[in-house]
Amino acid sequence: MTEHKTKKASAAKTLKRTLTYLMRHKVLLFTAAAMTLFSNILALFIPSFAGRAIDAIGTAHNVNFEKVIALCINMALCVGASSLCAWLTQVLIIRIGSKVTAEMRKEVFDHLMTLPVSFFDKTAAGDIISRISYDIDTINTSLSSDLIEVATSMITVVGSLVMMIRISPTLCVIFAVTTPFIIFLTRHRAAVVRPLFHLRSRKLGELNGFVEEMLSGHKTIKAYGREETITGKFDQKNEDAVTTYYEADYQGTLIGPTVAFVNNLSLALISGIGGLLYLHQAITIGSISSFILYSKRFSGPISGIAEIIADLQSAISAARRVFALLDEPGEKADDKDAYVLDHAKGDVTFEHVRFSYIPGREIIHDLNLKADAGKMIAIVGPTGAGKTTIINLLMRFYDPDAGTIRIDGHDIVHCTRDSLRAQFSMVLQDTWMFTGSIYQNIAYGRDNVTREEVEEVCKKVDIHDFITSLKDGYDTVLSDDGVNISKGQKQLMTIARAMLSEARMLILDEATSNVDSNTEQKIQKAMMELCKGKTTFIIAHRLSTIKSADEILVLQHGTVIEHGTHEQLLAKKGFYASLFNAQWDE
Repeated sequence: MTEHKTKKASAAKTLKRTLTYLMRHKVLLFTAAAMTLFSNILALFIPSFAGRAIDAIGTAHNVNFEKVIALCINMALCVGASSLCAWLTQVLIIRIGSKVTAEMRKEVFDHLMTLPVSFFDKTAAGDIISRISYDIDTINTSLSSDLIEVATSMITVVGSLVMMIRISPTLCVIFAVTTPFIIFLTRHRAAVVRPLFHLRSRKLGELNGFVEEMLSGHKTIKAYGREETITGKFDQKNEDAVTTYYEADYQGTLIGPTVAFVNNLSLALISGIGGLLYLHQAITIGSISSFILYSKRFSGPISGIAEIIADLQSAISAARRVFALLDEPGEKADDKDAYVLDHAKGDVTFEHVRFSYIPGREIIHDLNLKADAGKMIAIVGPTGAGKTTIINLLMRFYDPDAGTIRIDGHDIVHCTRDSLRAQFSMVLQDTWMFTGSIYQNIAYGRDNVTREEVEEVCKKVDIHDFITSLKDGYDTVLSDDGVNISKGQKQLMTIARAMLSEARMLILDEATSNVDSNTEQKIQKAMMELCKGKTTFIIAHRLSTIKSADEILVLQHGTVIEHGTHEQLLAKKGFYASLFNAQWDE
């Protein structure tokens, strides 16, 4: 019982929070509600006019044509006005829904930009996309129209009940039995379907995450001939999603037919009992007709509300997932008196730094290093030694568990993140290109870059001739992360992008891993020019690329076990020498 109350309170809280988005458009919302209300009130007159017209017909020899025609005209006017109001309501609801969808998506996307790297390290991209697209669509498809429908349907229910009591209190007794049963059934089914819709949203997120992951690695899948295995895994996840979809929809749609059965049963009772009352001259044929029409208007919204409740369960489940994303804590706010790091010289020190991604499993152990401004520091070591982790700490994607990292003597924990990251330019192993022209991609890191400046850096990395050989040259549009060019060409473009940056510190994380040996040699000279006057951190597996580094740090298990120049480390004949000689042996 406590768990049920907790879930019910959670659903109410989620619904209340969702309503805040609708209330941002009060004028449109209340106008739509007024239109719906007016439409329903006009519709309440139609059964009365119909019944009176039937009674006015009387017998074939005693027809009051003038009264019948007048009532029919009134009926037609009510139908026309009611339909017009209903159409205007739909237009307004569509407008509200589109506005809320756009605002909610913007809020979610803006929040994503504030989340720490750790969130994206542990969350599948497909699941995030599912929340931004499917879940937000589900919320707004149901919410704006359904809530107005529920609110205004109460007017129809109350108005119809009042009119039925005026016509025949005796026949109203039937609803005293059927209505409580419908309410009980609706509440019971709502409790059943709520967790099913939540599970449905979660399974769809998992399916989207799997599809996104497999599509990004489709070449590897084909290379290893794992199509059947991956297809089997997809089939299983697809089956899970379809099963949860079916179960949620099946349980949700049971409400409507059951309520319709009870309503039809009440109509049969009304017809039978109404016939008996007519035989005893307690009611007219027209009044019976009006009562039946009012009973349909009375039971119609109840049936509609039963179906709307199922839709709302789906919307609430989707809203929970969206709000869970919005409630993810962003990066820790900068201190109020945080230092704004500007025009850094590039003196970097690590003092007794310790760090762990998972508490109790330390990755970096008591790390100390010093990089003077303008020096090139290479970081090498086996996979998992902590090389990339050092870069993550330097950029404050993560903060150390202990110890201090300083730039120009300032503890970076007490510097604003934006100003700190603005002091670095990066070239990563995983290149990133967005849909846009080559010029836009290369000029991405700096404002007001001229075409001449872009062409100049492209010449330095020896990619200018390739770009100009394309049909549209620098205006060639890259699509879907640059799938229409090779990985090596993308890497050269990211190096050109970094060369445009005015930052005094540079990070090269396996920057030449995606280029061939000839291309690597061509860009070495350009990279040396890029590094001039900048404090440079290079992570490299190809040790031949770091011979000219001012200092090489050799990491193993999160600890610097050797440091020195290339010649000094070779002379020691230690771990670095064994790594270097192993590459040459290969």
